[in-house]
Amino acid sequence: MGGVDDSGRLGAGELGQGLGGRATLVQFSSAFCAPCRATRRILAEVAAMVPGVAHVEIDAEQRLELVRALGILKTPTVLVLDAEGRIVRRATGQPRKADVIAALGAAV
Repeated sequence: MGGVDDSGRLGAGELGQGLGGRATLVQFSSAFCAPCRATRRILAEVAAMVPGVAHVEIDAEQRLELVRALGILKTPTVLVLDAEGRIVRRATGQPRKADVIAALGAAV
């Protein structure tokens, strides 16, 4: 398991699980990050509401190579991937549910 593949896409090898059929919400978290817990809840709710959307949470401290490859500087950082694993949106900090739903529009 390394960083991003040569095409700039993320897949099951990098994420530890498969992509969503339409989009994937990737959350980089750390153990003592309070906003990460709220972000986890928001992203899980959105993934449950929108068919074909998966939520993947990655422990930034355990995946430093991927964090460096993607330039992740703080947690939480959320990436929105399209069905092919391309990053179409990126945000740091705790998102609002409406913003996550709007960002998914760029991926599906």
